[in-house]
Amino acid sequence: MPNILCIETSTTMCSVALCNENEVIAFKEANEGYTHAENLHVFIDEVLKQSGIAKKDINAIAVGKGPGSYTGLRIGVSAAKGMAYALNIPLISVNTLFNMALKVKQQFIQKEVLFCPMLDARRMEVYTATYGRVLQDVTPTRALVIDENSVSQFEKSKHYIFFGDGMPKCKELLSKIPNADFIENIFPSAITMNEYAILQYGNQKFENVAYFEPFYLKEFFTGK
Repeated sequence: MPNILCIETSTTMCSVALCNENEVIAFKEANEGYTHAENLHVFIDEVLKQSGIAKKDINAIAVGKGPGSYTGLRIGVSAAKGMAYALNIPLISVNTLFNMALKVKQQFIQKEVLFCPMLDARRMEVYTATYGRVLQDVTPTRALVIDENSVSQFEKSKHYIFFGDGMPKCKELLSKIPNADFIENIFPSAITMNEYAILQYGNQKFENVAYFEPFYLKEFFTGK
């Protein structure tokens, strides 16, 4: 039974979990702004201590690959790559939006809905994707400006579930979609990465540790 250390730092949430095939053994997370540089390695040490599992007994590292915060992604992916290289174990990546949909899916198992996670980008722009009831891709991960035109692209006959930290600023416009529901305070978490990470581990779907880079989706811009 593989032990997988999961790391998620794509947003303001810094989250670490140690999982195996059956359960989340231990976790530590905090949503305190972009404090990943200070917290991430402390959280990793605390989770390993809680679980009683040594680093040598970790079988793989799973990391949220983005899209999301440039700095957050750099910190999380760098830590994951460093540990995977040092321990000579596989690296698994998880799309941040897909991970959020995994979290919300449990509330709508029996319903025909479309999951639409949204991460805050600039102004009225979000990083988003749409997933079906079994989390199949309906629209790919993309950067989308939410305005009258883009809202009209959502099918009126479909039941959409919107969530994520990019959703609140778009809620007024998105409310014009007849069958739209909104869930507050959904952030990507290492806790929900387990099922997908175990599946990828079993299928040996691993990243190249030397060359893997976060999925930024857009070029990084520095403020002036």
